[in-house]
Amino acid sequence: MVSKPNTEEEMAKFAIVPAQTRRKGIGIRAWLVVLESGQSHLEELGKHSVMRRTGLPARDLRVLDPVLSYPSTILGRERAIVINLEHIKAIITAKEVLMVNSNNPLVVQFVEDLQHRIMPKPAMESHDEEIEDAADANWGSPSVHGFNGSVTNSRKRPSQRVNVSSEVLNVDVKEDSPKTSEDERVAAGPKVLPFEFRALEACLESACRCLESETQTLEQEAYPALDELTSNISTLNLERVRQIKSRLVAISGRVQKVRDELEHLLDDDNDMAEMFLTEKLVRPSLDQSSIKEELCNDELEEDDERTEESKSESNSEIFSGFKPNIEELEMLLEAYFVQVDGILQKLSDMSEYVGDTEDFINIMLDDKQNQLLQMGVMLSTANMIINAGIVVVGLFGMNITISLFDGGPSTKFLETSLGTLGSCVALYLIAFVWGKKKKLLGS
Repeated sequence: MVSKPNTEEEMAKFAIVPAQTRRKGIGIRAWLVVLESGQSHLEELGKHSVMRRTGLPARDLRVLDPVLSYPSTILGRERAIVINLEHIKAIITAKEVLMVNSNNPLVVQFVEDLQHRIMPKPAMESHDEEIEDAADANWGSPSVHGFNGSVTNSRKRPSQRVNVSSEVLNVDVKEDSPKTSEDERVAAGPKVLPFEFRALEACLESACRCLESETQTLEQEAYPALDELTSNISTLNLERVRQIKSRLVAISGRVQKVRDELEHLLDDDNDMAEMFLTEKLVRPSLDQSSIKEELCNDELEEDDERTEESKSESNSEIFSGFKPNIEELEMLLEAYFVQVDGILQKLSDMSEYVGDTEDFINIMLDDKQNQLLQMGVMLSTANMIINAGIVVVGLFGMNITISLFDGGPSTKFLETSLGTLGSCVALYLIAFVWGKKKKLLGS
């Protein structure tokens, strides 16, 4: 009786240990991290760690779950961009790219392409530093944050400029001359895309390459199979075409979803503005320091209370009116939108070819069916005439006494038989000619 409680306690201990071990590993997953320098390494991160690191809610992380099936999605958030395109499931921040670790050969190829694209080239390192220094200097210069109280840029559209209230600054708003902006562009040289846009471009390129490859493979299989089906309608050829059509519908749906996602981004400027992660990190601090300098120079005579209110109002205008120049991102998305639209057009042409082939086969089958119906009409007519001859033979075979059976051998039997057979043939020919004349029988 003493050993029984000990056994129950031991069993309870063994039952608790696996639960603790299982609870410890909940949400932990291997993530492949690609840094801005092009280096990559694996990290064991939990869901909450990724959420704190990227600022994403839990519902956005479900999009990247490989167990769940989500359509292609591109989400722009405050500190990250969520990418779910075909085999690519990644989170892009301003400094790194996090991807769910996978042994898929397509993912391995994408990682290599991503590292090659974002890796800084030796010849461009010094030039990039000069561009960053020039940009930092221009942020505080009067040409950008001058005493006009507005952020001006000749490449920005009027609706995309960030204006500060003239009532607060009590100054006039004026734009830079085209000559000055042109000189600045020439002096700055070719502009380098931010890290998040280079990573986004690598994702779009890999997804488009995958869809293009599958489309070409399907084209190479589809057209010969359809041509063979038109020449030889068999069960094997029909099964091949059925499988090809199923693949065509699946690929068309995936390409259409990617196209719709890109079109949605191009139609919404706010979604594109959310993707400027690097600019959102740099812009607030620079704008805030510039506004503070202007307010100190122009509002020294006002009360402290009014100065604080002006600062808060101007800062709220800056942050709420964050509208970067989206032209470069728009051009990037448009380029891949055109490519995806071309792939969708190929699939649409293939679908039309499949539909034309189906119509052609249906016409052939209808023609065969018509021929069988004509043969059935001809056989039915022949059967009716033969039955009429059988009726004549039955009449002569009746056991009755008539003068035809009296007397010796004669040719009357032969004459009757040949007359009956000739009458049947004549009636058949008459029915056939009548059917031709009424166009009931084909040629």
